[in-house]
Amino acid sequence: QVQLVESGGGLVQAGGSLRLSCAASGRTFSIHRIGWFRQAPGKERELAPAAAMSGGSTYYADSVKGRFTISRDNAKNTVYLQMDSLKPDDTDIYYCAAGGAGSYRGPYDYWGQGTQVTVSS
Repeated sequence: QVQLVESGGGLVQAGGSLRLSCAASGRTFSIHRIGWFRQAPGKERELAPAAAMSGGSTYYADSVKGRFTISRDNAKNTVYLQMDSLKPDDTDIYYCAAGGAGSYRGPYDYWGQGTQVTVSS
């Protein structure tokens, strides 16, 4: 089993930045993919990740490309999502997900509890 705990969400003004963290514990050696997914208020969680890391490759949805950066610190078993130039449309719950070898699109095996990001205009 793998446990994922997100942190770093909060309230920020448009144009500001936040850095989300996803700390993994348990069988972390089994993790080959990490993705960050978004869920807008009153909507289902998006099927495709906003950003993902699989092996040495990264993926970004068009909506966040150039503004968000996914990175990891292997020594800390932590993955980060640096979010810059935030927009009110980025207001979502952000979930971290992890899985074994496979497509960055999923499916993912483990999910965190989510962290709320609110961007005010």
